[in-house]
Amino acid sequence: MIKWLFRVLPIIYMIAIWMMSSHSSDAIIELPDSEWDGYIKESLHLVEFGLLYLFLALALLTMRELNGGINMILILISCLYGLTDEIHQSFVPYRTATVIDLVKDAIGVLVASWILYGAYQEKRFPRICKLLRKLENGRNETV
Repeated sequence: MIKWLFRVLPIIYMIAIWMMSSHSSDAIIELPDSEWDGYIKESLHLVEFGLLYLFLALALLTMRELNGGINMILILISCLYGLTDEIHQSFVPYRTATVIDLVKDAIGVLVASWILYGAYQEKRFPRICKLLRKLENGRNETV
């Protein structure tokens, strides 16, 4: 059951990104201080697409090993979805699409990849590596 949750999580998350992008940036939450509101929402690009990469990688680990080529494909998918999101926002009233937002999306993906793939290769973050191995070993068990 957990395997299937990890497998559908990226799809649910991509739908959530699309739905949030379909509304003005203040539709969900607006902080009282507009300057801080802008800073926080702009920095969320880093987190938002880093999480997308993470969810895609975790879903993949429930099915197969993560190698360099597959990791690059996950990076590409995450970044292309960022591009798709920016194009989508360009058609939404009160939203903007900028190259800097796309760069922030890609940086978030690359940082998440550096952390997760480095842990997976046992080069850094041993605790994360241990969790990834548990998930990976779970794919071989019948539930």
